Amino acid sequence: MEKRPHFVRREFPPREVSTVSLALLLAAVLLLNAILYLYLNEFYTSSGHAETDPSLCPFGYFRLGAVKNCSPWLSCEAINREVRKLKCVGEGAVKKVFLSEWKENKVVLSQLTNSELKEDFLHGLKMLKALQSKHVVRLLGYCEQQFTILTEYHPLGSLRGLNETLHIPKYKGMNTWHRRLMLAMDYVSVIRYLHSSPLGTLVMCDSNDLDKVLSQYLLTSDFHILVNDLDALPLVNRSAGRLVKCGHRELRGEFVAPEQRWPYGEEMPFEDDLMPPYDEKTDIWKIPDVSNFFLGHVEGSDIVRLHLFDIHAACKRKDPAERPSAQEVLDTYRKVLTLLIREAAMPGTREML
Repeated sequence: MEKRPHFVRREFPPREVSTVSLALLLAAVLLLNAILYLYLNEFYTSSGHAETDPSLCPFGYFRLGAVKNCSPWLSCEAINREVRKLKCVGEGAVKKVFLSEWKENKVVLSQLTNSELKEDFLHGLKMLKALQSKHVVRLLGYCEQQFTILTEYHPLGSLRGLNETLHIPKYKGMNTWHRRLMLAMDYVSVIRYLHSSPLGTLVMCDSNDLDKVLSQYLLTSDFHILVNDLDALPLVNRSAGRLVKCGHRELRGEFVAPEQRWPYGEEMPFEDDLMPPYDEKTDIWKIPDVSNFFLGHVEGSDIVRLHLFDIHAACKRKDPAERPSAQEVLDTYRKVLTLLIREAAMPGTREML
């Protein structure tokens, strides 16, 4: 039987086209990566992730609105003479908050309402002065004698109204998975800043439930997050063996970390003196619940949750020492954002390569 020679069929033109297509694809990927780098770098440096802000004034001064020059913090005399109350917009256990006006600028005037809590009020003022940065609401002035604090006004208010804001026609374009993830990143950035602040490791103690957490932060008009209430911000100092307790009452519920709950069972009544102290990892425990609120139920949010599953599971480890740092959580969020934006921009890239 005669053997037929085997020939390999070669079609050079298609191979040449395939090579060109691959080159174009690789060039597109490189261009996309460059755009992503520029975009994310701009986001990290403009959204409050940077610890320093070139627009911030020297200590004791502020800049408001479009004004280029820095003004000194307003004194008691200046506040009494130049600030006009417009209406009460909120009241908590420590202070009452008034929408006010200063030189045609809307500002916020906070005044102590309970003299028994003046130490908390003054502690909040001390923190506000010391922590001025892109993560913290801008201080405009204060009067210790009258227990008054003046801060910048943000019309969108606290984060409790986030979902309602995103349903306003003007802001519906912001109601996307990537914008919501950026807000979660802003939140973790604030926690990271507090854990590595100029004063040391600070714990956000006004955080016993989700609503309380959200009330401590403001949403800016350009959709970033600032911490606003610093009344309960104790310091952890491990080298000195100094841990903290968030208040003197028993804390309950799954939102607070396990180490914040009474460890001796129902049969033994709560006693503050017997309650063990803890560290800043209580803030890490709460990150998944707060981020879940930020992500909401928009298209793509479940995919984001899936990518964050492992880091959120680590945040919920019972042993505080095994939980990640806020920096590690933030790094993971950044990686997930970069990955998902890349996949959204070029969904077929992986298969084509």
